[in-house]
Amino acid sequence: MTRKKVTLAYIANDAARKATFKKRKNGLMKKVSELSTLCGIDACAIVYSSYQAEPEVWPSTLGVHRAIARFKNMSEMDQSKRMVNQQEFIRQRIVKAEEQLKKQLHENREREIVQVMYRALVGEGLQGLIIVDLNDLGWMLDKTGKEIEERIKKLKKSTPSSEQAASAELQADKAAPENHAALNDVVAVEATQNQPWYMDLLKPRNEGDALNLGRNDPMPSYPYGNPTPSWSDFYFP
Repeated sequence: MTRKKVTLAYIANDAARKATFKKRKNGLMKKVSELSTLCGIDACAIVYSSYQAEPEVWPSTLGVHRAIARFKNMSEMDQSKRMVNQQEFIRQRIVKAEEQLKKQLHENREREIVQVMYRALVGEGLQGLIIVDLNDLGWMLDKTGKEIEERIKKLKKSTPSSEQAASAELQADKAAPENHAALNDVVAVEATQNQPWYMDLLKPRNEGDALNLGRNDPMPSYPYGNPTPSWSDFYFP
């Protein structure tokens, strides 16, 4: 839950003003104590109010005197270098707000001119534009063109040229037949080594080497055993 923004104005109600004073005074003392402890610096706070007869100081009266004495021992230039009163503080805030406003107006103007440029690219006319608008449009076109040229240069540096790509493809095409021939040789050798046992029976033989199996000759051996039972003598005498 966000904290409600406080309006910096005098609180007319006495009870509310007193409660606010007490709460913020304690917060101020706590912040000064934290700053001194965390950063190891000399700091002091003196608070006068109509609600107390004596001013409230931090860390102590002796500590306040020591911090003030150190400040007075500095030169006038050093004393006023970082000193800011309420008027100067408000002036700095105004300058900062004006800079932020100027920056935002510039960004809004750029977006507006970009929209005009895009409408012109799709064929819409430039009627109704004054000289200032045309000047801003010309500046935006120049800026966009330069950005496109820089982008093209970066892409050309990061990607290989067409000549390099063509030479790489040519080398790959030249190496492809050699690779295919070597692959075919390897496949042929593997096929020769892995021929099944029955391929020996299909090879042509000489008459003297013809396979002659009699009734009483043993059946050829199979590498995985005889897959079928012996044929009947009735059908195959």
